[in-house]
Amino acid sequence: MKRKIAAIFAADIAGYSRLVAEDEEETLRRLASYREVIDDFIAKAAGRIFNTAGDAVLAEFPSAVDAVRCAIDIQESLRTRNMAYPPSRQMSFRIGITIGDVVERNGDLLGDGVNIAARLEGLAEVGGICVSRAVHEQVANKLSVQFADIGAQEVKNIPTPVHAYMVAMRREDGSYAKPQLKKAASKVTAAPVWMWPLVVAVVSVVAIIVTGFLYNTKLKQTVTAAVAPAAAPSPTPTAMAAAPSTVPSPAPIQPAKAPMAPPSASAAMAAIPASAPPLSGKLVADSVPFINERVRNYLAGDYSASGDYKAFALNVGGFTGSVLNQPTEEAARNGALEQCQKRADAAQSPRRCELYAVGNNVVYPHGKPPMPPPPYFRHDAMTERAFVSKDFPMVRDPQKVRLENMFVPAAKSRAVALGPGGQYFWVLGAPTPEDSARRALESCGAIAGVACMIVAVDDNFVVPIPTLLRITGFFHAASNASIIADQRDDVVRKLGDAMGWNAVAVGTAGRPGLGLKAADEQAAVNSALADCAKRDSDCHVIAIGPFTVGPIN
Repeated sequence: MKRKIAAIFAADIAGYSRLVAEDEEETLRRLASYREVIDDFIAKAAGRIFNTAGDAVLAEFPSAVDAVRCAIDIQESLRTRNMAYPPSRQMSFRIGITIGDVVERNGDLLGDGVNIAARLEGLAEVGGICVSRAVHEQVANKLSVQFADIGAQEVKNIPTPVHAYMVAMRREDGSYAKPQLKKAASKVTAAPVWMWPLVVAVVSVVAIIVTGFLYNTKLKQTVTAAVAPAAAPSPTPTAMAAAPSTVPSPAPIQPAKAPMAPPSASAAMAAIPASAPPLSGKLVADSVPFINERVRNYLAGDYSASGDYKAFALNVGGFTGSVLNQPTEEAARNGALEQCQKRADAAQSPRRCELYAVGNNVVYPHGKPPMPPPPYFRHDAMTERAFVSKDFPMVRDPQKVRLENMFVPAAKSRAVALGPGGQYFWVLGAPTPEDSARRALESCGAIAGVACMIVAVDDNFVVPIPTLLRITGFFHAASNASIIADQRDDVVRKLGDAMGWNAVAVGTAGRPGLGLKAADEQAAVNSALADCAKRDSDCHVIAIGPFTVGPIN
């Protein structure tokens, strides 16, 4: 037997027995699929799986940093896969990580390190990660990860308490979900018998003092009773939701009987940027952003024809809620918001729902999302190529994995919009490519605060994706500081609607050289450099297609 220090990773599925009992074959199929994801991430992080049992996975890593980074990538990837399933059928893992002294025997690892990792896994939230203090000390200053200290935890079969930390999981918008700390049950110790007379005496004195004070000051307590109006019989209101990846049917809800609870913390943190004055005026179904045609037809038909006390709510992800024939306007407002937020929360959308219309009047607090001029995309045989997730520009590897797992296999029509800051949004299963592109741009623009660009439609990239240089952002010739000011308009004009591969180079004086309508990327780059060299020195390429570029590190 050989002893060593290792970072131990333990993962287990929350509620696995229930999932198997409900649908064994489907659960086992998905477990095999999810295990492929987990095994792949562990292998890429130089980890080694040393034991599995049913839904559990035990692995070792050469460092705590590798283990935590791998765990975060796994949870982010599996979270996106779970979005395709209702909450009751989602398969979520808990992960625990520690550093410990272990014994290796025939490839298996034994010892307290393995046991503690398994106990930490049991402390983790569903879809979360819990680590020991030793791991926290190793990674706190090496990874951009936030932690919540949950203190010393007494765990089964471990003689001394384990000091643990929860990892704050990052949402899609870059914010962090605050871990829900598990509160240990407090121990109540009975007071000694001799103290009871003293307690009774103290309580009695306090009661006399309080009674005297209330009497002398003639305190009058006013109680205000809120009387709810009786709800008149009415048809069951309907609510519709449009998710970015689904087109659900209208679902009935009950009339709202109480004010809606505040949106969840995750949703409240995800406000969209203010980009235009609030929308107002009469509701026009064709002008409502983010929604699919099914919801638009509902607004133009059943909703518009309904009487007073109705409301319609939405969020930038395309989720909606609507109620009709409510007893009061307040009930309509609350009902629409509640239904929309329930649907958004069920799909783990980080965006909060907001009222779009009350009655037939628009009350949306934001303006129209910024949009590029149409057409939103165009096909060009010289630059269009098959969509490959690893080549998707300006996003991190976990987002590329998410695209591979969610976008690639999804139903057509589908489109991905990209923002200049790396924001992206996709729409799946739309009736036409144009509809998916429009909705993706609206949602991406609302999130980014500026117009986004359609990068992929269905199975293809529809813009040139540079590979010779590193993509650094969006290229806007009219405002690009590398180009001398009096030449920018000319560059804009010449690029215009030029099809094929286009490139822009500049020299030390900022005089541009252009390579236009080339058959491939290299030809465009060579032409741009040659054109620049005619009027400037030390030329280098600053843009290829719609992107700014720089050296590959």
